[in-house]
Amino acid sequence: MSATHTTGADEATRTLTVLVYSHDVDTRTAVRMAVGRRPARDLPRVEWLECATPAAVISAMDAGGIDLAVFDGEARPHGGLGLCRQLKNEIYRCPPVLVLIGRPQDSWLAAWSQADAAVPHPLDPAAVASAVAELARTVVG
Repeated sequence: MSATHTTGADEATRTLTVLVYSHDVDTRTAVRMAVGRRPARDLPRVEWLECATPAAVISAMDAGGIDLAVFDGEARPHGGLGLCRQLKNEIYRCPPVLVLIGRPQDSWLAAWSQADAAVPHPLDPAAVASAVAELARTVVG
């Protein structure tokens, strides 16, 4: 279910589908906990889709309905930076992607990956929530 522009009764049922990719369940949990059920008061509730493998990410993105994605650049064996670049080049109107980079000095890798935003490890929950909210606003309107 994708975020849509609605009014009235539909406003309460609207959701934002966010895909989070990492081989590490703790990283996926940290992202979900940082963002919570809603990235900001002016945004719809989040419906999470967790993926632990690149194949699952590609399948979900190909199926559509993903409003934005969070990719762990430190994921193994296939990092989120390369996956981001691949999807940005293969999917027409690819949803915005936030990448989690190993350190602030890796911001050039985030740029190479064509990510829309980046947050370094260790994850600052406020920075993750803020980045997701900013990207969500570009989708919602």
